Amino acid sequence: MNYKRIVVKVGSNVLSKKDGNLDITRMSAIVDQLAELHAKGMEVMLVTSGAVAAGRAELSNIDMDSVQNKQLQAAVGQAKLIEHYYRFFKEYGIVSGQILTTKENFEQPELMANQKRCMDTMLASGVIPVINENDVVAIKELMFTDNDELSVLVSEMMNADLLIILTNVDGIYDKDPGLADARVITEINLEQDYSDCISEIRSTLGRGGMQSKMVNARHLAQQGIPVYIANGKKENIITNLLFNAENTLFTKFLPKTK
Repeated sequence: MNYKRIVVKVGSNVLSKKDGNLDITRMSAIVDQLAELHAKGMEVMLVTSGAVAAGRAELSNIDMDSVQNKQLQAAVGQAKLIEHYYRFFKEYGIVSGQILTTKENFEQPELMANQKRCMDTMLASGVIPVINENDVVAIKELMFTDNDELSVLVSEMMNADLLIILTNVDGIYDKDPGLADARVITEINLEQDYSDCISEIRSTLGRGGMQSKMVNARHLAQQGIPVYIANGKKENIITNLLFNAENTLFTKFLPKTK
C-alpha cells in the first residue's frame, strides 16, 4: 500500500542513552529518514518524547522526585528538543513546527477543530509538525496515558494512513523477550487475544510500556488505520518498514476494513 499521510511516534527509550541523556545521533538518524519520506511527497507528523531527557542534561543537579522539578526539566528540555529537530530538518531545507498539546484539546470539539486546522495548514505548507504533550500545564487528571495514546489520537484526528510506533525492541513478542525462544509476532489480528504475551512492566524512562502499545494499537486498527511497532534503535528502520518490509522484523496490526 502507498501511504500518503504518516504519523511516527518515537519513545523515550529510543531517544535516550544509557545514562538517561538525550541521544542526539539517534534523533539525527530519525530526521534523515523522515526527510526522505518528505522528499517522496509523503505528509509526515512526528510525535516525540525526550523532553525530560533533554532537560536532565541541562539541569543535572535537579532532583526528579517532585512534580515541579519534572515540569522544570520538561520546560527546559522541550526547548532543547525542538531546537535539535528544527536544526536537523533545516539541513534538508525542511521547516518543522512545534505542537504542544493536552488531552483536553482532543476532548473539546472547538479546541480539536482549531488544532486540526493548524496541522492541516502546516502539512499543506510542507511543514513537519513535531508534537508532544505540554507537560508544564497538563494536570494528572488530563494527562495522556503516554505518548502512545497521543500518537493514536493524532492519527485519528488527522485521518492518517499509518502509525509507526518506535520503541527499543523489535515488536510484540509471543512471550517474555528475555527468553531464548521468544519470537516477534509479525501480524496481529484483531479477532485474537494476545494479552498473555504482554508484560505489564513499564519503561524506566517513559510512562508507557508494551501493554499500552498493544491497547492503543488495537484501538487504532479498529478504526481502519494500520499500526507498525518496531525497533527505533535499528538503522533506517522507518524507511525499511515502508520500502523493504518483507526483510524487516516488526509487528503489524492488521486494520479493520474502513
